[in-house]
Amino acid sequence: MTTLSLLMTLGIWAQSYKQENDISYTTKTDAYSKERLKLDVYYPEGANDVPVVVWFHGGGLEQGEKEIPWKLKEKGMVLVGVNYRLLPKVTVRETLDDAAEAVAWVFRHIDKYGGDPKKIVVTGHSAGGYISMMLCLNKAWLKTYDIDADAVWLYAPFSGQAITHYNVRKMQGIPPLQPTIDEYAPLYWVRPDCPPFVLICGDRELELFGRYDENQYLARMMKLVGHQQTYLYEIDGHGHGGMIEPGYHILETHIKKMLDPKKP
Repeated sequence: MTTLSLLMTLGIWAQSYKQENDISYTTKTDAYSKERLKLDVYYPEGANDVPVVVWFHGGGLEQGEKEIPWKLKEKGMVLVGVNYRLLPKVTVRETLDDAAEAVAWVFRHIDKYGGDPKKIVVTGHSAGGYISMMLCLNKAWLKTYDIDADAVWLYAPFSGQAITHYNVRKMQGIPPLQPTIDEYAPLYWVRPDCPPFVLICGDRELELFGRYDENQYLARMMKLVGHQQTYLYEIDGHGHGGMIEPGYHILETHIKKMLDPKKP
């Protein structure tokens, strides 16, 4: 274990951090891709082999901007905030391809920032949670960029949609409360052999469009097909947006446990 990893395990974090913004991660050449497909990297100076959190923003796949998850700052990790192209300017296939390309960039470049490519966490809120689910369960997206989806250390979607995303259905002429499950639904791709899968949601009575119930069913199906490391959390009293801050604590707890499985 490196000195910094030991300090992280003990809860003593690095003090000096830097951030690089608007790094292009794409080989796409169209104007919208050049404008949009950028990421920010926040990292502890002098770090080596520390965990990396890749964060996809929310906004219903139609809006939103890359962000560094503020509650995870100054905790000895490399944080990556990613932009992707938005509906309806592009299709969801292009959005998911962007996300896969961003994760592939992280695998190939994050060591320059002290991050460990073997400890990459893919996460995000709402639309970002949906994206992280899709990258986890349908291995084809990352395979396009010669990355095995199972090489990701941990997937931890916050309030991700487990059925076909409602704004994908909108482009199909389907209203948000008419659920469908097709190839753009994480549920379609349940499998027993993926990395640890942490599903974090708000209160079932306060979440958007029954989001907790979708995640509960996804967790049940994952376990039924044989995946033993699916974890489901419901944050009582917190709605779709309010669950983000306490969700960070759950994510951080899982990261610490994976760094030191013997620690209670």
